[in-house]
Amino acid sequence: MDVQAGISRLAMRAVVLTGAVALVAVAAQGQSPQTLIQVVVDTERAANQNDHTNWVYLDEDREAKTHVVEWVAATQEGDLKRVLVKDEHKVAEAQQREGVDHFLHDEHARKKQMEENKHDGQQVDDLLKLLPAAFVWTQTGATDNSAILHFEPEPGFHPPTREARVFSAMAGDVEVDLQAHRIRSMRGHLMHDVAFGGGLLGRLKEGSSFALEQAPVGGGVWELTGLHVHLQGNALLFKSISLEQDEMRSRYAAEPPTLKLEQAVGVVMSQPEELPGG
Repeated sequence: MDVQAGISRLAMRAVVLTGAVALVAVAAQGQSPQTLIQVVVDTERAANQNDHTNWVYLDEDREAKTHVVEWVAATQEGDLKRVLVKDEHKVAEAQQREGVDHFLHDEHARKKQMEENKHDGQQVDDLLKLLPAAFVWTQTGATDNSAILHFEPEPGFHPPTREARVFSAMAGDVEVDLQAHRIRSMRGHLMHDVAFGGGLLGRLKEGSSFALEQAPVGGGVWELTGLHVHLQGNALLFKSISLEQDEMRSRYAAEPPTLKLEQAVGVVMSQPEELPGG
């Protein structure tokens, strides 16, 4: 019954989001790139704030010194992870289960993860809000279903935070889905060095770059499918993002909105032991 309820809620959410997107699409027709990006930001923020869905997906994450492949069951109580491969070595099934059980019973680890996720979610929202104000936007390309918008720093913008200083010093391109008014991809690079405290508190160098991709995964929901961060320097921004990171997410499958962390154990342990592309 939980599964049926979950599917019904996803279907209802899809209907509601489709209606909202239709209204936004009418409002955005014929508007400037600056106005279009505002519509996209409003849609992204509303979707993030109203998304209470749960998903299981395969995650491959490469950082400067680590490589992890794992199944992740994302719930409202935290993300349960079953590690398949760590640093090019396959993890034995007993160790996979041990890691899952350890997180399930480690209150401190669960609390830390939830705090980091909340922190990063708030930063994403803060940076989304900056997009219309921090940049000058021009349209450089289009297809029947998408538009390519180029962004450059707005000379008169005064960034309110350290993260905003880095973000607003970038130039790049955003591909926008014109039906859903969601960001398909975004790529940016630093136009110049950004120093904190005269360089004593950190510095990110010109040419540092980031890119992300997201796609619809079902029920009107869009999820992250790729994140690529290559920041040259020593300033920590997001708590759960490395300065050097390439992450790919795939094989999304919906789980009931009522999924509890204890139930997620069965979800991740029932997924196949196979590598991306396998």
